[in-house]
Order: sequence, then C-alpha cells, then structure tokens
Amino acid sequence: MRKITNELIHSFKNYLIEEEKSENTIEKYIRDITFFMAWLCGQKVTKILALEYKKELCVKYAPASVNAAISSLNNFFAFMEWHDIRIKALKIQKQIFSSKDKELTKAEYERLLNAAKSKNNERLYYLMQTICSTGIRVSELRYITTSAVHSGQAVINCKGKMRIVILPKELCKMLKGYIRDNNIKNGSVFVSRTGKPLNRSYIWKMLKALCKNAGVSKDKVFPHNFRHLFARTYYSLQKDIVRLADILGHSSVNTTRIYTIETGEVHRRQMQKLGLLRC
Repeated sequence: MRKITNELIHSFKNYLIEEEKSENTIEKYIRDITFFMAWLCGQKVTKILALEYKKELCVKYAPASVNAAISSLNNFFAFMEWHDIRIKALKIQKQIFSSKDKELTKAEYERLLNAAKSKNNERLYYLMQTICSTGIRVSELRYITTSAVHSGQAVINCKGKMRIVILPKELCKMLKGYIRDNNIKNGSVFVSRTGKPLNRSYIWKMLKALCKNAGVSKDKVFPHNFRHLFARTYYSLQKDIVRLADILGHSSVNTTRIYTIETGEVHRRQMQKLGLLRC
C-alpha cells in the first residue's frame, strides 16, 4: 500500500544520512515530504494526487521553489521504488538578468558594515566581511576557526566534498584582533554566548536588524547574497568562471553562472558603450 507514514519518512532520513547528504539538504527533503504527507490527509499516494499537489504548489510558490519541492518528492519516490509516481519539474527559461530589487550592491554592503560598526556589533561586522571576502556559504562559517585564521586557509567539508578556502591577509589580521579581544582560545571564531557556532536563523535575524539603520531593503539582506556579491565582484575582475566555480565549491559552472548574472541596467550601460547608435 502506497501510503506515506512517519516511519517511512524516518527511514528515508536515515538513508539520506547514509548517503552523506548535507544537513540542510536532509532538512529540506524531510520538510517537503512531511508537507506532502499532511496534504494527503491519509490518502494513498497516486500519480494523479501528486500532479494535483504540483498544481497547488504552482499557485503558491515561485517556479524555482516548486521544482525544489518536486525534487524532494521524486527522491523519496525513488527511495520507495514508486518510479511510476515521479513527476516532471517545471521548465524554467534561463535567467539572463538578475532582479535589481534582489541584488545587493557593493554600496549597500558598505552601508551594512557601517551600521554594524555604529551599533558596536563587531561579531556581525567581521562575519559579513568574512563571507563577502571569501564567498563561503553561511553553513561553512563554522570552519572559520582560530587555527584557520592563523594558517590563512580553512579546510571546508561540505556536501561530501572537501576544499581549501584561502583567507585574505587583511581578513586574517582583523580576525586575529577579534579573537584576541574576545579571548577565543580555539574552535569556531563566530560563536554564540554559549560557545556554539552561530546558526543560519540567528545570523539572518541579526542581518535583518541592520536593514533600517543601513537604509537597505530587507529583501536584499540575507547571508547568501554576500556570497553572490563576492562571485560577481570576482568575476568582473578575473573573468574566470571555472576558477570561480572551484572557489565557491560548485560541481558545475552552470551553477556558478547564476551567481555572475548582472542586472539589466548593467547590460544596458554596456550596450551604450558599443558606440553603434547615431543620432
């Protein structure tokens, strides 16, 4: 009988752990499957119901979010060997330009730094600079340890892959001062009052609290946008997308291309410089 239960979801979670999926991926898959189970209200899983659920997702969420949920469901269906229930993802036209309303600019980043400094929030001040100057994920902040700062590089183990992230000398100098002033002996540099590495939600809340003082839209201020700013800035100077993919820890340059997309306004200025129009 094809019916989703808490026991099956638990088995799926154990499978994902054995497959060495990242914590965030496991959390996302389990959340999506749990939502689908709740939507079913005890009904058996059928292709028709899966397609109806897909339609409801399309009404409520953006295409990318719908496809992420579909991916979670299909992975669960594959685990259960319910291959005939798998549903197709939405076809999304390749994004050429990024939204100006979502892209964090360098000037806005500077304002956020100034706001953190004016509030005497050194931890957030250096945390933003650490993500933005290295391009690491917020989940990788825990690998920025005292030993990493002193050696000038961090060894990051994420999604079953290990890579070395070089820390800029100026960043190391700043973090050494922060470590000394806060008497951090070892382990992660950015920790809570209890000494545990800061989690994503707490960092998110700290960043949102800066928006009003910095005069920056809350829609632009989230940890991953600092990573995007690093990627765009690096690519604008180096024009080496393969190297950038390695730095960001991407398996495919197609993922990296998303990070380097500029706004339509930037493209318009570039076209105007071609000098191919005449009044």
